[in-house]
Amino acid sequence: MHRALVLLGLSLAAHSLLAQEQTVRIGLAAPLTGPIAHLGRDMENGARLAVEEINASRLTVGGKPVKLQLMVEDDQGDPAAATATANRLVDAGVAAVVGHLNSGTTIPAARIYDVAGIPQVAPAATNPQYTQLGYRYAVRLMATDIQQGSGIARFAATRLQAKTAALVDDRSAYGKGLADQVDTDLQKAGVKIVRREFTTDKATDFTAILTSIKASGADVLVYAGADAQAGPMNRQMKQLGLTSRFIAGDGVCTSTWSRLAPGTNESFYCTQAGAPRTAMAGFSDFERRFKARFKEDVVMFAPYGHDAVLVLVDAMRRAGSVDPRVFAAAVPRAEVTGVTGTVRFDAQGDNVNGAVSVYQVRAGQLEPMP
Repeated sequence: MHRALVLLGLSLAAHSLLAQEQTVRIGLAAPLTGPIAHLGRDMENGARLAVEEINASRLTVGGKPVKLQLMVEDDQGDPAAATATANRLVDAGVAAVVGHLNSGTTIPAARIYDVAGIPQVAPAATNPQYTQLGYRYAVRLMATDIQQGSGIARFAATRLQAKTAALVDDRSAYGKGLADQVDTDLQKAGVKIVRREFTTDKATDFTAILTSIKASGADVLVYAGADAQAGPMNRQMKQLGLTSRFIAGDGVCTSTWSRLAPGTNESFYCTQAGAPRTAMAGFSDFERRFKARFKEDVVMFAPYGHDAVLVLVDAMRRAGSVDPRVFAAAVPRAEVTGVTGTVRFDAQGDNVNGAVSVYQVRAGQLEPMP
């Protein structure tokens, strides 16, 4: 009889703990269809791995057990779709949002989250405007276009000894913002801009643009856009005999780039925010866990999606609450050591450790430049 009472007591205690467990919805928005769906899925998988591992560790906040639930929405990489996505996440009662991927979707969605009092951690958006709008709980992990643009211009002017340059952007908020910054910094470095062209993030034919750039004799061609366009652009560069050295930003700097442009992007350059993977103390172990879970390689943004979840959990723990009305104010004060390194934010919400690294394609692989 005594043993039965003990077992009953344990059962009741376990039931009580389960009854106290709070389920916290974290929204995630990214392009999951369309030409850059592989980038959005990569970011989603990074965040999903973080959620699953945190749940397995039996997270507690304020002494109470918490279970995280990821609610995923496809914003199609389209600003109009992004606002509809943001409204759906708010209506669903998410406590916070990881996203979006593109600057062009992140910025319009940010206003909706701010009005709702929901914190937003942008893993990949780089346009400076995102954190310059004064939203209370909006932070980013990636280096800004100001940092990245300066890095590209400095590399082109000093390492490549370029005297002339052509710029092409995809007219997205990300692409135009990055190209504008590179333009400014190249001119400061004494590099003459001989062509400024633009395309779209859906284009596949760049013959007219590249023919114009070839006629200009530009030493370097800087592309601000995504790998989905860089691949065919590089193939067409080779077909036209265009010898300008090619350098692009982080939207191109992915493991998919070489698969989209096999052989034709050899020796080309690109930049990524943060330290090279080889210098990320946590990347090797993360990559092993990621491959085991998803049976595919990390593309680019998975570590940032992962660390965005860590930032939100750190804020909840600091505030001792999963209520966004309480923990949102702690998000800009969060500090975590994640896959990408130590993450903490300045007064504007930018990652103070948002460094920029340059890579070169060698034998189809991205190799960090010394």
